[in-house]
Amino acid sequence: MGGKPCVRGLRVTVGMLVSQIGVGRSIDDVLADYPYLEREDVLQALQYAAWLAEGHDITLAIA
Repeated sequence: MGGKPCVRGLRVTVGMLVSQIGVGRSIDDVLADYPYLEREDVLQALQYAAWLAEGHDITLAIA
């Protein structure tokens, strides 16, 4: 997924989920579209997006 943050290693990005909520879809709507996700996955994605919006830096190890 091009290095974008994903939910539990699935091919669903945080941005995809946040965008869906941002256009007014409910969590239940999102879960219906992605039946392999759990409510907690969507909530964690929203928390992560909020954390990023606060301007926190993430330090990554160089492999």
